Formats: sequence, C-alpha cells, structure tokens
Amino acid sequence: MMKDDTAPRPSADAQQLHELLVDLGRHRSLRDPIGTLCEDLQLTHPQAHTILWLGEEGALTMGVLARRAGITEKTITGVIDRLETMGLVERLRSAEDRRAVSAHLTAKGQELYAQMRSHMNDGLDQLLSFLEPDDRCALFGLLQRLVQRLKARASVACAAGATPGSKTATDP
Repeated sequence: MMKDDTAPRPSADAQQLHELLVDLGRHRSLRDPIGTLCEDLQLTHPQAHTILWLGEEGALTMGVLARRAGITEKTITGVIDRLETMGLVERLRSAEDRRAVSAHLTAKGQELYAQMRSHMNDGLDQLLSFLEPDDRCALFGLLQRLVQRLKARASVACAAGATPGSKTATDP
C-alpha cells in the first residue's frame, strides 16, 4: 500500500503517544485483562463491551449503547439479540415512547459483569504494579485533568446548541 504524503502529519506529541499506546497494545495481558474470560465464555468483543457498559451505567438506549460500544445501531441490535438469547440482557420499552427501547442486564448478566469487573481490576492492578507510587499519583492526576477538560468541552458544545443525543468529543 502506498503512503499518502499529502495527509496531515501528526504532531510529535501525538506520534509519541501513538507509538507508546501501540507498544502497550502488544502486551495482551495488559491490553485485554478480560480477553481469556471472554474466550472461555465465547463472547465477542462487542458483546463484552455491551455487558461492561450496561454494568457500569445501567439501562441504556440502543443508540447510546451502540455509541459506547463503538458499533452501529444495526449491529447493536444483533448483539443484544444474542445476549438476550444467552439470558444476559433484557430489552425494555419506554412507557412514554413505545418506540424507545433500552437494554439492561439480567441477574445472570450482572453476575457475569461482576466477574468481568473482577478480572479487569486484577489486570489493572498488575499494570499499576509496574509504577512507583509517585508515578501512579502522577498518572491519576493527568487522567483526572484530561477527563475534567473533556467534560468542560462537552458542556461548551451543549451550550453552543448541540442536542443531547448528538455526537460529542466525549461520546464517540
């Protein structure tokens, strides 16, 4: 494949961050602490992400869930169909608007979410164990500031007229 020399070049900082994230991504045990669990349970990545988002946030509409999982609304319908068949998720229709459908975890789905969360926490503990306490504090501080700035940016976008359901920098 030919490289496009007319494409904008990333800044040196963006390039360095990209390279570091790629290097981290090569370590599966660090990148995907629930990967083995999902393989054992025969869950796809979109199914696992769906369970994690529903476990974190509770019932979500199909549109929001699709954005959180990084897939289309058409695809999330199939994901929910399969998770429903497995007894992990149920659909709910809104009493106010029967067209609005959301999904939530069943008791079995909540048990699986707790198991996945435990595996994820073990993986994060392993990752953080490579850092000294001062480095962990620095990392947490950087991430907290980044989240605050993203939230502030989203607030500005909403104040400027973006509709609640529209795409923002913090909601891919």
